[in-house]
Amino acid sequence: MYLIVGLGNPERKYENTRHNCGFCAAEELIDHYSIPKSGISMKGIYGKTVINGEKVLVMKPLTYMNLSGQAVKAYIDYYKLDPKTDLVVIYDDVDLETGKIRIRKQGSAGSHNGMKSIIECLGTKEFTRIRIGIGPKPEKWDLADFVLAPFSRKERQIVDEALKEIVPITELITQGQTDRAMERYNRKEPEQT
Repeated sequence: MYLIVGLGNPERKYENTRHNCGFCAAEELIDHYSIPKSGISMKGIYGKTVINGEKVLVMKPLTYMNLSGQAVKAYIDYYKLDPKTDLVVIYDDVDLETGKIRIRKQGSAGSHNGMKSIIECLGTKEFTRIRIGIGPKPEKWDLADFVLAPFSRKERQIVDEALKEIVPITELITQGQTDRAMERYNRKEPEQT
């Protein structure tokens, strides 16, 4: 079983902010696979489906971002999952250019408080993550103000295009082909000559 977690803040006022890219990615999966909302439990709202013959839970924490680890740990413990093989976390990354996607099997939290919470609660950095670029942060902006601000129209279009890749990435990961997904999505764009 896979637990795919999209990070964001639960209140309506945060819906269209940069920090809610993970929630938007979860909604892409919910819409594509017609996943019924199974309920609210353990500080998260979730739905169940099957992708490539694998059971999949798609979950959005109902905690605030900096407490995301509480919900993730509750699901990991309840379903007896191994974060290294069964967990995928999707979230915004200010260190990536808007719309860029990067996939990793492990790593630090960087400046992301949701990831810090998950790493702290799980006691491991070894789990798959899909990062969606929302940066760079303008020089004079405070980080919190930037991530909690809505996208510009142009940025929203770029991110919406990137979100279309969440389904094919998930297909690869649930087929046990995370390395292939990384090769496909982590490559740098060729330089213009």
